[in-house]
Amino acid sequence: MKRLATVLAAAALGLISFETDAAAEKLQRLSGTQIRTKFAGMQLTDEVHWRHVYDRDGTLRSYSMGTRKDGKWTIEKDELCLYLDERDDGCYQVSLAGKSVTMTPSGLGVTFEGVLQIPAGQN
Repeated sequence: MKRLATVLAAAALGLISFETDAAAEKLQRLSGTQIRTKFAGMQLTDEVHWRHVYDRDGTLRSYSMGTRKDGKWTIEKDELCLYLDERDDGCYQVSLAGKSVTMTPSGLGVTFEGVLQIPAGQN
C-alpha cells in the first residue's frame, strides 16, 4: 500500500511538472505589430496597485497608488516604449501567455508582470 501511495505521489508531481513546463512554453515574445494590436485600447495592471491604460492615439495613462500620470507609449524595434518622465521610462520586450504579460527592459530596469484587460469602466 505504501508503494502504491509513493507511485501515485510521484505521478502527481510529474503531472504538475509537465503542466508547469507546458505553461512556460506558451509564453510568446511579441513583435511590434503584435504589441500594438494587443495593447491599443487596453490596460495592463497588477489588479491591485497600478495600471497603465494604452489609448489608441499613443497616450499612456498611469494610475499608481492613487496617483495619475500622463505620458505616451510607442513601438520601437519590436519593443514597447513608455514615456512618463520616470526613471523606469524606456523600452521593453513584451511576452504574452494568455492575458499574462511579462515586460523585460532592454536596458537597466526591473522586469514586471501584469494582466492585459479592457480598461475599467469600458466593460
